[in-house]
Amino acid sequence: MYVSDLTWLPTLRWMESRAKLCPYPDQLSNGEVYYEDTVYQSTINYTCHEGYSLTGASTAVCQADGTWSTLVPECKPVSCDLAPIPQFGMIIYDKTIRGNTTDYGVSGTYRCLPPYVLIGNSRAECTARGTWTETPECRVVTCPPPENIDKGYLSNNEQRDFDFMETVKYGCHGDFVLEGSLQIVCQKDGHWSEKPSCKAPCGVGIERGRILYKGQKLWIKDLLPRRVLHKEIVSIYCMNKARVCGYAVQTQCIDGNLIIPGCFKQPTAVDYNLYSSSLPSEIEQC
Repeated sequence: MYVSDLTWLPTLRWMESRAKLCPYPDQLSNGEVYYEDTVYQSTINYTCHEGYSLTGASTAVCQADGTWSTLVPECKPVSCDLAPIPQFGMIIYDKTIRGNTTDYGVSGTYRCLPPYVLIGNSRAECTARGTWTETPECRVVTCPPPENIDKGYLSNNEQRDFDFMETVKYGCHGDFVLEGSLQIVCQKDGHWSEKPSCKAPCGVGIERGRILYKGQKLWIKDLLPRRVLHKEIVSIYCMNKARVCGYAVQTQCIDGNLIIPGCFKQPTAVDYNLYSSSLPSEIEQC
């Protein structure tokens, strides 16, 4: 029985010896062909590039007669239906579309009809899955009346809702300085962009002495009005006792606060009025 079970082996060996080599497979357009050999019972595997789908068999086997078991498949472009259009919106394709389908990779731009605002991604693309990227929405967007700012005023005090992209300007009273954007804009989330603020001027906290302000040396009594504005720089004169020379130290007005350098020594009324030529601002500079 054991011997008789092996009677088929000579037939198999005869078939193998008589088997022909299969031809090398053709290249697969927009795809890849994977194989190790083309002898009898060798296998080919076919795959497609992203954005293409396989039509036909994904594998083929080399047969004894020297032919492959299946024909070479095709890689056909993935297609999408036309992009969905949001209510009150439209899409502008990047290229001309004919028919009711588009190929993988085709893209376009969504727009909304005024006064609607696009919420979401404005770009659309036919994906390798045969579906479109997420569709945005077209909504009416308004912002509430903007708030005023301390020491400031609005260019528009209307108590109404403002449409998307409407702007309102701010200003400051008196010597207050506007810091931030001159105007705010109604954004697509229904909120205003960041408001500016009004920053206070600074008094220069010395009674006697000379300062350097806007490129000019001024006696403090000649600073009129008696203030500097936010972000402005003033130089205060100090004495280097070791070298007997004067030097200027910069300080800046920041929202009503101007720090007098620690090296400044306020002269007495006598020195200021009778011996001003000996003050740090008047002697040789270091």
